Amino acid sequence: MRVEVKVLGPLEVDVGGVSIVPTASKPCQVLAMLALKAGCLVTTAELTEEIWGSTPPRSSVATLYTYVLKLRRRLQHALAPDGKSNSKEVLITLRNGYLLDVDPENVDAVSYERLSAAGHDAVNQGDHEAASRMLGEALRLWRGPALADVPTGSQLTIEATRLEENRLGDLHLRIDADLRLGRHHQLLGELATLCARHPLMENFCAQHMIALYRCGRQNQALEAFRRLRSEMITQLGFEPSLRLRQLHQMILTGDMTLDLHGAPQN
Repeated sequence: MRVEVKVLGPLEVDVGGVSIVPTASKPCQVLAMLALKAGCLVTTAELTEEIWGSTPPRSSVATLYTYVLKLRRRLQHALAPDGKSNSKEVLITLRNGYLLDVDPENVDAVSYERLSAAGHDAVNQGDHEAASRMLGEALRLWRGPALADVPTGSQLTIEATRLEENRLGDLHLRIDADLRLGRHHQLLGELATLCARHPLMENFCAQHMIALYRCGRQNQALEAFRRLRSEMITQLGFEPSLRLRQLHQMILTGDMTLDLHGAPQN
C-alpha cells in the first residue's frame, strides 16, 4: 500500500489516503523524525535527544518504545484494508533505532532535493529557462514552513532550519533566472511580498530594486534601498553591503547595464 510522506509544511503521513499522524506531541515528534529520514535509520539516541533534550528520564527507552507502539497501531489500522502488510514491515525496529520504510519517490523532501539539484545544475550551465522551471517545480512542493504544526526539539529544529535555508536559496536563484529571462514585470508582486516578510535580506531587496528599475520605477527602487538601509541601521547597527550600495549608485546614475537581462551577480 502506498505511503506518502510530506514534511514541507504541516506534517502529513498518509497510508492509502489515511493519515497516521498522532495528535499527541511526543509521538508526533517521533513520527516527524522518522519521516524526515524516511528510508534511513533514526537511532534511539537521536529520538531521545529530540524528545527530552540532554536530560532524558530513566524511563526514556521504555517510553520511546510506547510511542513507537502507538504509531504502529495507527499504521496497522490504516493498512487493515490491504490485509497483506504488517506495520512492523513499514516501521522497522533495528538494533539501535527505527526506520520508516517508504519509497523515496513518495517523500516530498526527497522530490524537492532532486528538483533543486537539477535546478542548480541548470544554473551552472547557464540554462536560465530550465533553472526557472526546475526550481519553480521544487518550490511548489512547499505548503508552508517545514513541520509547521510539529513541536520541535533540537534535532527537528536543525532539520527544519536547513530545509528553510535551502528554500530561500532556491527562491533567490529562481528569481535570478527569471530576471535574466526579462520577467521583471511578473516578479514585482512576489518580490514586494518577500521584502516585507524578510526586511533584512539583501538578496531579495537587490532583486526588487532591479525589477523596479527595469519597469521604469527608479524612485521606488531607490526607496526600497532606503527602507532596507533604515531597517539594517536600526536593528543591526550597520550599513548595507558594498554590493547593495553599488547597485543603489547604479540606479541613481541610470547605469545602462541594469537594463540587460543579466542582473548583477549577488
